[in-house]
Amino acid sequence: MKRIRLIVQYDGTGYVGWQTQPNGVAVQAVLEKEIEKLSGKPAALHGSGRTDSGVHALAQVAHFDTESRIPSDKWAFALNAGLPPDIRVQFSDEAKPDFHARYDVKQKHYRYTIELGAHASAFRRNTALHYHGALDLGRMERAASQALGEHDFVAFKTAGTRLNSTVRTLYRSAWTRHGSLLYYDVAGSGFMYNMVRILVGTMLEIGGGLCDENAIEKALESGKREDAGATAPPQGLMLMRVQYPSFDTADFVEVNEV
Repeated sequence: MKRIRLIVQYDGTGYVGWQTQPNGVAVQAVLEKEIEKLSGKPAALHGSGRTDSGVHALAQVAHFDTESRIPSDKWAFALNAGLPPDIRVQFSDEAKPDFHARYDVKQKHYRYTIELGAHASAFRRNTALHYHGALDLGRMERAASQALGEHDFVAFKTAGTRLNSTVRTLYRSAWTRHGSLLYYDVAGSGFMYNMVRILVGTMLEIGGGLCDENAIEKALESGKREDAGATAPPQGLMLMRVQYPSFDTADFVEVNEV
């Protein structure tokens, strides 16, 4: 039995998210179907984490166990031959038997993209949130810095989500501008369901002058969801990089740092 590790890239527009669900087609389900075709046996695919409906991944990590004789480095080629064009396996190898795509994660990096301007681009409609109002980037940058470090992010959790702990550590939380595009890059030990999108929604309200500049700090102190902003739409969010103690997707898939 071999443990195969994959780096998967996908456009999440047409999927209900990474994790298999009864209400639509998920990226995980599509991959598991192709693995079964190739190996002749069902396979349980484990990802580094869930991405929501409409959210994308430049470098999602997943693993599965198989007795197939397909060489570990050929799985990427074999899978891509049958996968739809909006899902691509960028890398495959044989991991150690105790490697786990989810539980061994050291750090994840997400990016949220906002397109500024009077009119949206026809080509970024699925990968960026169009925002045509005025935004104060200075206010947003200062707000982003308030989220750095270890905090209880319970105010940035979707209501009804049950977790053992809502404490997370953010190592990076920053905005940059590149022409008409704004990028919010956030890296942390882990993220809760909709956490990044709620952070972005809060900072958009801060940048638009709709709430106090210290709204993130206040929400962290109160722990109340109503003290944070709205949940930003999914299409602007992308999983950029996943790091493990001895494995980093950036070594195999280029992360375009702005």
